[in-house]
This record gives sequence, C-alpha cells and structure tokens, in this order.
Amino acid sequence: MQLMIQTASKNYPVFIGEDALQQLKAHLQKADYTNILVITDETVGKLHLDQLQTSLPETAACSIYHVPSGEKAKQFSVYEAALTYALEQGLDRKSCILAFGGGSVGDLAGFVAATFMRGIRFVQVPTTILAHDSAVGGKTGINHPLGKNMVGAFHQPEGVFYCIDFLKSLPISEIRSGFAEAIKHAFIADRRFLEFLMDTIDDVTNITERDLSYVLKKGIEIKADIVGQDERENGLRAVLNFGHTLGHAIEATAGYGKVTHGEAIMTGLVYALYLSQSETGLTYDLHAFEQWLKTLGYRLEIPERFDFEKAIVSMRRDKKSVAHKPRFVLLEEIGKPIIKEIEEERLKQVYKTFISTTTLQRRSSQGD
Repeated sequence: MQLMIQTASKNYPVFIGEDALQQLKAHLQKADYTNILVITDETVGKLHLDQLQTSLPETAACSIYHVPSGEKAKQFSVYEAALTYALEQGLDRKSCILAFGGGSVGDLAGFVAATFMRGIRFVQVPTTILAHDSAVGGKTGINHPLGKNMVGAFHQPEGVFYCIDFLKSLPISEIRSGFAEAIKHAFIADRRFLEFLMDTIDDVTNITERDLSYVLKKGIEIKADIVGQDERENGLRAVLNFGHTLGHAIEATAGYGKVTHGEAIMTGLVYALYLSQSETGLTYDLHAFEQWLKTLGYRLEIPERFDFEKAIVSMRRDKKSVAHKPRFVLLEEIGKPIIKEIEEERLKQVYKTFISTTTLQRRSSQGD
C-alpha cells in the first residue's frame, strides 16, 4: 500500500508491504544520486543487509557504514564519525543517505543528511515497528547527556520504504516498544482505532500480517495528518509527544538504551492519563487499560535511582516547555489532546497517586 505525506517543504511517498524493496529499487534507479551511503546498525546489518543490497543500483557508487545498535548510535562521536566517513567516500550534494534500521538509525542518518554540505537527500528504510513513528515527519537528531533528541534538524526524506518482512526478526522487547507508539497515536487521534487495538490485539507476538499492516498504516496516517498541519512543531505537532515528557526523563535517568523507548513512553503515557483525569476531567477506565497492558506484557519502567524531583529538572528542558515551566500533553477526551502547563507540586501529587495505585508490576531498569 502507498500513502502520501504532504508537508509545507516536501511531499513524499510511504510504501508499506512486501513489495517495498521493489519500490525502493525503482526509486533509486530513477533518481540521479551520484553516491549512496547506507547507514545501518550492527544488528540489522547482520540480519538484512544482503537483502537490501539487491535493491541498490549499479549506476551510483554505494558504501555501507555500521553504527552501534539502539540509542548508542545517537551520540556526538558516532555522528562525527559518520560525517567523516561520508567525506572519505566522496559524497557530494547530489548524493543520498539511506537509513536502514530502527528509529535511532533513522534519526542519526537523517541528521547526517541534514547537515552534510548543509543538507543532502535521504531515504528511510525502517526495520522496526517503532520506526513507523520516527521515519515519517522529518525529525532528525541525536541525544545530549542533558536531554533526548536535543540536537537535531527538520529534514524530510525523499521516501519511506517499509518492508514488513524485516519486522519478523524483531525481539519481543522491540515489538512492545513499537506498539506503544501505535497506542499513543490512537489516544491522541482516534477512539475507534484504540478500541480496535484493545479488542483485537491480546498478544503482541502473534499479530497477523494484515492487522500489523493496518496498525502501521493507521499510525502513519495519524502522524501524517498532524505533520501536514504543523511541520516544524510550532503548536499542534507537539501532541505527538503524548507520554514523552516523563518517558524521556525515565530514559535519561536509566541511561539511553537501558529501557526501550516504547516501554518508557508507555509509563509516561499512563502517567499522562492520570494527569488528564486530574487536570481536564478525562473520563476513562484506566484500570481496564492497565489490565490490557499487563496482558500484552508491559511493565512500567521506573529505574531504581529515578528521582522525580530531579526528573522535573529534565522536564523543564523538554522542547514543549516555555520559560522553564513543564508543559504536558493531556487529553480532554480520547482523540482530543491539549497542551497544558502544570504546577510542579501538582505533578508530584499525581505522580504519588500514579505510583501507589497502578496495577502494573514495576521492575528496575537495572534488574531485568
């Protein structure tokens, strides 16, 4: 299936399905790229690089650069090394970066493309469920020790080529991580989609290909609609960060990569639902939702050394914050998000309630 992403700066296709690599090959053969640099991680490279290389054209010079897996790829040192490699390979302004991997590889490769010679083209070939969110929309970047994704640029790809076959090799932790973003999309935009997920999916390891394709398509459509209205996050696009304010603080505390992004975001999402009930009067059966999460195997990630007081400092640095005051994406109802500044004392009170009443089993990020 094919979707079109329409933004103020660029329109581009997203292909989802078994024929995505054929579409990629056609795109690369038709484009005028002088040089193609594939940036992939160590894990994806071992599993799928041979299959990808059958889609690379003979008309352009091609090279491969391997980076660490997961969030370790999004470091200044890795970013600099990738730029150095691109220069050594002779990339020019008509060259292309091909991001082949999960969200971290896509974020890094996109940022390399955005900044190499002040910007060259790139394409996304996602290999995770999580990347259905990150591969679309043009956000690229790397982490800073003081905050996640704090260094980056908006840089839209030429296209996204989503081969479902690559998802079959994902470990269960990555499936849950990616599925969390699909749940987020449902909460902020579509009650029926949320009901579909809760009624249909009771085992993330046994999602049919048909259902998975629908989930990916629906999540991308929701994100595309929001990005199309607000490409550079001047207002509306910030609602895509539902659950991310606390989630990013958890990732930073645990150490990037110690807790999967999706698991941390799920913790933040549930906390945001508690905040919504307190601040907007949201009516929602949180107990039933938490029981469903438990069925799917989610366990809220609270690192042993997590200190909510210190986390608030991190929240003040969050990109949604204004004048160093924490702002959260909340729900007035399912599909109706708002952004609200909340007093720190109130955040602490609701956090205590969240910790004491949630039905999910927690674990230390260091102990499992």
